[in-house]
Amino acid sequence: MSAADFHHNVYVILLDDAVAEHPSVLRLNPQRDPTKPCVYVGMTGLPVEHRFENHKNGYKSAWTVRKYGLRLMPELFAHLNPMPYEAAAQMEKDLAEDLRAQGYTVTGGT
Repeated sequence: MSAADFHHNVYVILLDDAVAEHPSVLRLNPQRDPTKPCVYVGMTGLPVEHRFENHKNGYKSAWTVRKYGLRLMPELFAHLNPMPYEAAAQMEKDLAEDLRAQGYTVTGGT
């Protein structure tokens, strides 16, 4: 693999706690710890800041981020990036699972 193959990133976006009022979000997080943040986990081939802006502007956006997204949380993902597409696709799922297991209320990550 060349360096050009490592251009995908996983990312985590802090969501307003109000997202947890949605039954669909609660169903995904039965073991949630209400003292931990609500987050969205995704992956992209774009710079993560650009992807966050796309979400907020309604372009290929998750409704949870468009309505409740506050900021990126690089402390939860920067150390993982960049990586090849296949690794990012798997890492998105693994990171969402790991954060959910720690009590975060997680959307995305599929």
